[in-house]
Amino acid sequence: MLKKTITFTDYNGEKRTEDFYFNLTKAEVTEMELEISGGMRAMLEKIIAAQDTPSLVKVFKDLILRAYGEKSADGKHFFKEDKDGHKLVNLFVQTEAYSELFMELATNADAASEFINAIFPADIVEKAKELEAK
Repeated sequence: MLKKTITFTDYNGEKRTEDFYFNLTKAEVTEMELEISGGMRAMLEKIIAAQDTPSLVKVFKDLILRAYGEKSADGKHFFKEDKDGHKLVNLFVQTEAYSELFMELATNADAASEFINAIFPADIVEKAKELEAK
């Protein structure tokens, strides 16, 4: 799970600093892997090798949209929908905080890499690093 502190100016012109949460579960990552022919890693490698910036930006946006949520106070739950079934990310993307995060990921490869590693389950990140080392 990633707790990302973002400073932004709201639509009243007020400067705000707030914490936002992003997380993907093992089930969500597995679902993403199965949705993509050849898997997510292969797709990302292909995009990077081709220097296909538009596709890479779409991947970052998709990851933000899938990972955004709100952590319960007791830490037992990570909500991605409200009690009426509306996705919480729909409100987030309407803030300048989303814009700040998106621009950071789209223009800073290190920040993008850190974001991806932080939202994926730690054991999946470790396994990927082991595979990379081989």
